This record gives sequence, C-alpha cells and structure tokens, in this order.
Amino acid sequence: MAASEGPALISKAPSSELKTRVLSAIVMIALALGAAYWGGWPFAMFWLAAGIAIMIEWTDMTGIEPRRIVQTVFGLGLLTLTLLYLMNAGFAAGAGAALLFLVLGALVARGSREKLWAASAFAYAAVIVLVPPMVRDYPEIGLLGLIWMFAVVWTTDIAAYFTGRTLGGPKLCPAVSPKKTWSGFLGGLFAAALAGFLVAWIGRRWGIDHAFGPVSVIALSMVASVASQIGDLGESALKRHCDVKDSSHLIPGHGGVMDRLDGFWAVALLIGIALLAAHGTA
Repeated sequence: MAASEGPALISKAPSSELKTRVLSAIVMIALALGAAYWGGWPFAMFWLAAGIAIMIEWTDMTGIEPRRIVQTVFGLGLLTLTLLYLMNAGFAAGAGAALLFLVLGALVARGSREKLWAASAFAYAAVIVLVPPMVRDYPEIGLLGLIWMFAVVWTTDIAAYFTGRTLGGPKLCPAVSPKKTWSGFLGGLFAAALAGFLVAWIGRRWGIDHAFGPVSVIALSMVASVASQIGDLGESALKRHCDVKDSSHLIPGHGGVMDRLDGFWAVALLIGIALLAAHGTA
C-alpha cells in the first residue's frame, strides 16, 4: 500500500505548491489594489507594513546584532517617516528624520560591517515605505501611475518566468541566479512594454489624462522592466551572499516580502528619484 501511494504523493506535491503560490498571489494582488484604490492613510500603512517586513528580513539575513534593538529603532524610524508624510511635514523634515534614524540604527549595530548593512536595510525599506504613497498622491500621476508600476513589474516577472522556462537558452547571470535566461529577460521586457502601453491607453480612454505619448510610455515601461529585473538579480546576489534561499517564510509559496518586492523596489527607486527631481525643479 505504501509503495503504491508514493508516486501519487510525489506527483501531488508540485501541484499543491503551485496552488499555494497562486492563492497567495491572488491575496497579495487584491490587498495591493484595494489599498491603492482606497489611498490615504490605509495605503500608507500598507506600505509601512511592507517596509518594516523588508527591514526585518534584511537585518535577519545579514545577521546584524543587537538585532532586535536595531529593528526597533528602524521600525520607529519608518513609522515616523510615514506619519510625517501623512502630516505633509515637507521634504526637509522627512529627510532629517530619515538621516537621524539611519545614523541611530547604524550606531547601535556592532562592527563597521554590520553598521553598513544596518544603514542599507533602513535605506532600502524607506524607498518602499515612501515612494508608493508619493506616486498615489501625485496630481499628474496618481492611481494610474501606481497601476502602471504594478502592471510593468508583475508582467515582467510572469513573462520572464514562463518565457525562460519555455525557451531556455543562454543564462542571464549564472553567478547570481542560475535559472534566469536571456530569453526570459527579453520576454519580460516586451511583455512589460505592452502592459505599460495598455495601462496608459485604457487610462486615457477612461478620461484620465497624462502627458505621456505612446512612444514615451513604451520606452518608460521598458526601462522600468530592466530596472525590475536588475532589482531581482540584486536581491538574489544578497541572498547568495547570506547563503539563504528566501528572505523569509512569511508568504506561503513565495518566501519573504523582499522576494516579492525586489523588482518593484527598483522601479520605485527610479520613480522616487524622478519625483524628487521634479520637486526640485518646480
């Protein structure tokens, strides 16, 4: 009886894992889109939670000590940044608070190496905490810009995965991520260009005006897709350095929050720099 059950159990395992991944993905997408539609403080709190989770995963992976004290300092720092943003405190207040908590957390960490890892954890998490609410509230971008970010990153990830598995071919960066291929990279790139164009086109059809023409949207979508894939490779390099498979086991079937937001983080960083530049020239 046991011998006959073995193959059946083995064959069911991949199907069960895929089902878990799909269900988790549906829940995450629903939460992200629901919070984006709502906007305001619920949306800011959603990304604060994501940023705190990322900060904890980063500090856990890199072995910073005293870990819980550093995480507490940085958690309070990220909360402060969110509250200052919601209160419209201004760039100077936010930048000052960010620098203060970054220095405090780095000073608490032991050793020069751990201080550097600690500062990097806070800076990385701060991008996720601040940029999505900034995009959501920006008058000329708003909800459409946020949906564009989601569409480009998600489409890049999905298309790269399936194109790479289907076509195979030369490896993209085997020293960092042995499974990624150039075919997957190109598949993700072109799929993101199409997704970004469709989001902008549908938005205009629904009366949401924006200043970007079709060529500009396609070009920006391709740049964002490249950034997303570089962000994915960057997190893979960090995990390889720390000798871990996943950043955590928080999300069933997906690993950690960093594992899901590495590409989005890179796109958010680009958008954040662009928004700061626009703010500086305004």
